[in-house]
Amino acid sequence: MTKILLLSDTHSYIDENILKYVKQADEVWHAGDIGDLKVTDAIQKLKPIKAVYGNIDDAKARQEFPLDSRFFCEEVEVWITHIGGYPGRYDRRIKEKISKNPPKIFISGHSHILKVMPDKKLNLLHMNPGAAGKHGFQKVRTMLRFEIDGKDIKNLEVIEFKR
Repeated sequence: MTKILLLSDTHSYIDENILKYVKQADEVWHAGDIGDLKVTDAIQKLKPIKAVYGNIDDAKARQEFPLDSRFFCEEVEVWITHIGGYPGRYDRRIKEKISKNPPKIFISGHSHILKVMPDKKLNLLHMNPGAAGKHGFQKVRTMLRFEIDGKDIKNLEVIEFKR
């Protein structure tokens, strides 16, 4: 069983509240708009991280992290990108690729709006953890945590912080 902490849109913000949850995870996944790499550096000191760059990320972040990350966690195929859209409304860069070869979990960030929803047509779970940083319009900062146990995704929790 692998405990995952999923966050996005930190926009250079990291604090002890976030790091407390990092310490409880086995892996951390970041869906882009990292901002200053001090965010991913702080996480990497504690736990392994898989991250992608977002539209606000600079050349350093783009050298360190890919635009898309596709991998297996146990028996679950995962695809993380920053701008991906939602079931029925995928970004045009993603639409054909995801239709031809859908993962079990598709993760995107960018909107700052937390959403977890199934795509019944493609038989996948879409996740957007919202925004963990303080930049943007959101009134509540959010992250997700869950477990992957073989082929199963379970114990999904929303973590909320006041802004």
